[in-house]
Amino acid sequence: MATTKEFLAEILDRLSGLDGVTHRAMMGEYILYYNGKIVGGIYDNRLLVKPVKAVISCLPDAPYEFPYDGAKPMLRVTKTDDAALLQKLLRAMYDELPAEEKAIRSEKHAHHRTFCTQSRAGACTSATCCARCWHG
Repeated sequence: MATTKEFLAEILDRLSGLDGVTHRAMMGEYILYYNGKIVGGIYDNRLLVKPVKAVISCLPDAPYEFPYDGAKPMLRVTKTDDAALLQKLLRAMYDELPAEEKAIRSEKHAHHRTFCTQSRAGACTSATCCARCWHG
């Protein structure tokens, strides 16, 4: 069962007191970001967050659940109607989270920006274009 847009809207409304909360749709579910860092997601109308120390101390009885088959377990936030709690969780866990994903990916794929000069009109115009480029 995919997450409903109504449930997403409820969670985002309760997090609206925080600047920097964004989301991204992914296969019928939603990844949640706080100031560019992934904090968790909404899966099958369940709010799941990363199990960092700050969250574990705020929600000591929270059950671990899998967002989807093959994923790492996350903590389920069952009190989704408590806006103050949700905002407190995101603030508390922020410093424990790894750097934002975009920066990591950008460095990993820097060779695409360096060598590839694919034009919209045709083939790559670079003699040094690497074989890993999407058009190669």
